[in-house]
This record gives sequence, structure tokens and C-alpha cells, in this order.
Amino acid sequence: MSLHPCVALCRRLSILVLALLMPLAAGAESPPAPVLAERYHDGVDPRAYLVSEKLDGVRALWDGERLRFRSGRELLAPAWFTAPLPRQPLDGELWLGRGRFEALSGIVRRQLAGDEAWREVRYMIFELPGAEGDFSARAARIRELVAEARTPWLQAVPQFRLADRKAVQRKLDEIVAAGGEGLMLHRADAPWVAGRSEVLLKLTPWLDAEARVVAHVPGKGRLQGMVGALEVEDESGRHFRIGSGLSDELRRLPPALGSRVTYRYRELTAKGLPRFPRYLRERPLTE
Repeated sequence: MSLHPCVALCRRLSILVLALLMPLAAGAESPPAPVLAERYHDGVDPRAYLVSEKLDGVRALWDGERLRFRSGRELLAPAWFTAPLPRQPLDGELWLGRGRFEALSGIVRRQLAGDEAWREVRYMIFELPGAEGDFSARAARIRELVAEARTPWLQAVPQFRLADRKAVQRKLDEIVAAGGEGLMLHRADAPWVAGRSEVLLKLTPWLDAEARVVAHVPGKGRLQGMVGALEVEDESGRHFRIGSGLSDELRRLPPALGSRVTYRYRELTAKGLPRFPRYLRERPLTE
């Protein structure tokens, strides 16, 4: 049975489109798969870990040629910024310093390759994706690569040892008092792994997570005409509201629908919702 001419033409066009797209798909690169941290807990023996400060920056992965966000999307840093980077994968944070995330986020959002504001940004390296050896060996190699690059904006995240849990708590208190976020603990004997794993732990004086803004809840009383709370959706699809932590400026110009925000909370309720969530910051849409 012969096909109707229109049907035959559509099929031929479909085959042609697939033929054109297949080489592009074959050449497409998968987004980098970074290691992600679990939470620190009291059963951890810190002697098995190298410890570093938890930096409040923008995660950036270098594949040897391009700088990318954690999502895999290319991050358009100036050519002079990436030119000295080694031709091997790096994992780290773009960082301006403690308490300067909002300023950093503004620089990254602009995506201006010639932006002189990048002169202040440092690329703080804490991992070598796919590299051989345990983490102590990789940390040593990071220091070597940074020394070879001889550029002030490429730096190794300092790693140090802590003798026991009391020492961990003292160091956490010291960093938080100075305006830092917390600590990261990476097993010194661990090979490189992708994804969420207990080889990497984070310790902060609060719990934090991210959620997507799905609605702006109108304010009442003093907040009439502004946003009273953000309705958000977490990774599990659960909805809840975040009202604390929003400045009047944010209530007038809140994070856009669909944007991701970071919030802090004390614990989860029996229903699995965060207790006393407090807005912390908006994450770049491209990150």
C-alpha cells in the first residue's frame, strides 16, 4: 500500500532532521558530575579527614577548555581569567571573600567577558575530577598546579587536620565568628567519586537547602503591596512558605518565579517540612 504524498514527505523530512541532529548529539558533552557533600554527624572521626573552610561562592568546574556551572552550562569568564588555567579538569568555587556572595552573584549574572569586576574574583580549587590517587595526593597536586600557574586568582583551598570533635567545634566557632559559613571534611584516603557521597561532609551551625520559587504570597498590614512570603517547592515536590529573612527591598522586588533560593532551617517537622525556614539568598539561574 502506497503512502499519501504528504505522509511520505513528512517521513522523509523527519529522517533528514534526525540525520542532521545525530552528529550534534554524538558530539555533545555531558555536564560535569561533581562530588556533592553529605551532612557531618557526631559519629564521624575527624582524624580520617582533611578539613577546609566552606566557601560561600559559586561552584565552577573547569573541563580543561571551558568553565562551567554545576548545571553544565558554560560560565562566560574573561579570556584572561581562564587562559592560565591548566589543561585538566578542576573543581572549585568562584569567591570574592566572606560575606560577599551577592556581589559575586552580580558579576556572574552579567556574563560580561570583559568585566573588570572579575579582577577581584578568585577561583578556589578543592578537587581534581577524575584524577588518580587519594584525596591527600590530589590536594598536594592542586597546590602544585596552582604554583605552576603563577596567577593570583587561581588558589588552592587550604586543607588542614583536626585532632578530634572538640577541635572541629572550636574551628567551626572560629570561622563562623569571623563571618564564614562552616567547614568541609574530605576523607584523606578517598578516591575521587562523582555525586553525593560521605567521602565529603559539610558542617554548619544550621541546616540549609535550596528550593524553587513557585508563587509570591501577598503581604498584609505593614507589608501591604509587597510580598509577605515566598511559596517554594523543594526537590521532593513539597510546597512551603518562606517569610523570614526577606528585607523590604526583596519584598518589593522578590526573586522571580522559577528562580532557586537557598534557605536555612533548624530541623524537619514530622511531615518532612523545614521548621522555621529563613531566606538566605537567591542562586544564579544558570548555576
